[in-house]
Amino acid sequence: MSSNPFDDADGQFLVLVNDEDQHSLWPAAVAVPDGWRTVLERTDRAVCQTYIESNWTDMRPRSLREQRIS
Repeated sequence: MSSNPFDDADGQFLVLVNDEDQHSLWPAAVAVPDGWRTVLERTDRAVCQTYIESNWTDMRPRSLREQRIS
């Protein structure tokens, strides 16, 4: 039985960001999916989570944040 790499508390992770500035904690051993780029290289889960909490302060997609209300 294989374990889920997303659940590996001792694993190495990346932080990814998409074009909408949404962040994702991503297992370093799994290929980065199309449409996402790495903004924090391989490190432990806690460092990644701190990075996400510090840098993704508005959960709305960028397109929604940039909409102007008339």
